[in-house]
Amino acid sequence: MLPLEGITVVGIEQAVAAPLATRHCADLGARVVKVERTDGGDFARGYDAAVNGMAAHFFWLNRGKESIAVDLKTDAGRRVVEDLILSADVFVQNLGPGAAARLGFSAEKLRAQKPGLIVVDMSGYGKGGPYGQKPGYDLLLQGEGGLASVTGTADTPVKTGIPTVDIGAGMYALTAILSALLRRERGGGGASIEVSMLDAVAEWMGHPLYYTKGTGQPPKRSALGHPSVVPYTGYPTTDGEVLIGIQNDREWVRLCTDVLDRAELARDPGFATNIARTRDREAVDAAITEVSSKLSTAELVAKLDAAAIGNARLNDVRGLAEHPQLRARDRWRPVMTPVGTVEAILPPFTYADTEAAMGPVPALGEHTDSVLAGLGRTPEQIKALHTDRTVGGNVR
Repeated sequence: MLPLEGITVVGIEQAVAAPLATRHCADLGARVVKVERTDGGDFARGYDAAVNGMAAHFFWLNRGKESIAVDLKTDAGRRVVEDLILSADVFVQNLGPGAAARLGFSAEKLRAQKPGLIVVDMSGYGKGGPYGQKPGYDLLLQGEGGLASVTGTADTPVKTGIPTVDIGAGMYALTAILSALLRRERGGGGASIEVSMLDAVAEWMGHPLYYTKGTGQPPKRSALGHPSVVPYTGYPTTDGEVLIGIQNDREWVRLCTDVLDRAELARDPGFATNIARTRDREAVDAAITEVSSKLSTAELVAKLDAAAIGNARLNDVRGLAEHPQLRARDRWRPVMTPVGTVEAILPPFTYADTEAAMGPVPALGEHTDSVLAGLGRTPEQIKALHTDRTVGGNVR
């Protein structure tokens, strides 16, 4: 049995943050109903056509969900969605600032009607404050939240290659949902929850944030390196690059003696501690490069593994897609989609006695009629809703 079997989640959601939270709910066994616009649905459906004509973002974030297409500009459409929300355990939304309330879906109103409901409002900057009405997208929050300022080279700040802030907010929303469900099970009632992307990135920026507050100076961008840990970066080999991470001074001794054959470095007071090494990282990197540059990637990795030193190849995404560890541990599963069966990676949590649901990716409005019927609409009423274009369905 999956943990969330019997739980219903409704999402008026788009892009990444909220869909990620609700997709994990679906993987954990919840019934998740995704409310989409009738004119194209979640705009992430159109980001690209990389997966057999389907957008990669949408494939990633929306398996295991039911899709109902509703025109929320109509009174009838809003009534349908209100009924749907009030039949659920959890409601998640990440519309623009204030949009859910204007539609009649505020936490206050919904929980007055159903006190046990768990409502999660997701936004860029949170309610109130001078930024409360600003749109929040991942790129913008990577900039505003300081993440881009610590990512990149000494000369150039860059955004991360994945939507880090969206993912962080989505995972905090998931944590809040699971915690609220547990509290409700213990008699605590429903919950009104707010998740801000700025708050999420501020939490994930813990090290540079507190480093800056403590020293008065932000850490320097160091590309693959780390401003406070040395060595902790990539080193060239004859055929590529290997990342080496030293987490304590005992590992530094092993690196010097077993890999570099430079035992004197381990004894040198200028290199013996991490604090000392950060003061002269150029010399540390030069000593390692002198050895690494004469070895192949396989040779260097073998030496590091033998010394129990943390290391990794500098892989690309194709390397991840073909990674032998993922294959050996059977981490790929077939997922049904409107464009055929596509292989997807299992979520990171692994239960010994059950497996994530990994349900189909829905076509836009694929479940409109079944959801309406579940809400008590008659066939005649469903037909009328289609006729006046309040709802759409089975659009592929």
